[in-house]
Amino acid sequence: MANIFPKATNLILIKAMFALSIVGGLVTVAVWYYFTPKYSRVGYQPVQPVAFSHKLHVGQLGMDCRFCHSNVEVSGHSNYPTTQVCMSCHSQVQANNPKLQPVRDSWATGQPISWVKIHNVPDYAYFNHSAHVNRGISCVSCHGQVNEMNVVWEDKSLSMSWCLSCHRDPKNFVRPIAADTPGGLSPVFNLNWHVPSGPDQAELGRKLVQEWKIKPPQDCAGCHR
Repeated sequence: MANIFPKATNLILIKAMFALSIVGGLVTVAVWYYFTPKYSRVGYQPVQPVAFSHKLHVGQLGMDCRFCHSNVEVSGHSNYPTTQVCMSCHSQVQANNPKLQPVRDSWATGQPISWVKIHNVPDYAYFNHSAHVNRGISCVSCHGQVNEMNVVWEDKSLSMSWCLSCHRDPKNFVRPIAADTPGGLSPVFNLNWHVPSGPDQAELGRKLVQEWKIKPPQDCAGCHR
């Protein structure tokens, strides 16, 4: 009996499987890269309901991070500033500035300002702000030089590998908690702080890690509870 299909059709299945394997590999690589926080989140800079400049308030005026984010030392979550915190200054300072109309409206109506969340750790990852800042991890380590940002963006990926780079070698990030001078700002909240002359960061960090017995978890249960 004569063949219905030509001999060349015998290779169609092999060619199709080969093509599908290449396409599948490309899709896997694309998802692996483009769906990572480094690509999808770093640089994320949403428009906020109020044009609040960290560069002005923190960088120029020298405001402490804790004036607005008052819970970072005692809570697992950092809080947004309430309207009352804003109005403690702006009821007098720049009281008629049209850019602050959303703040005045919030004050009048009692409705909170709808700040847009930037640094968003997934629900399946446990992160405690107080545990970190009370062991010398500065705001800069996770949020970058916020004091130089007119509009805050996500500066770090906050990915699992990024977190583990600190947990595996915390000496490169740990800072003293106490201020260098009486009445000064703690290096944790002083975003321009640098290691004073003498020991370098690795030497100082190693000393602090030993003194405070810092042993960040590196197993899954440490962050995925």
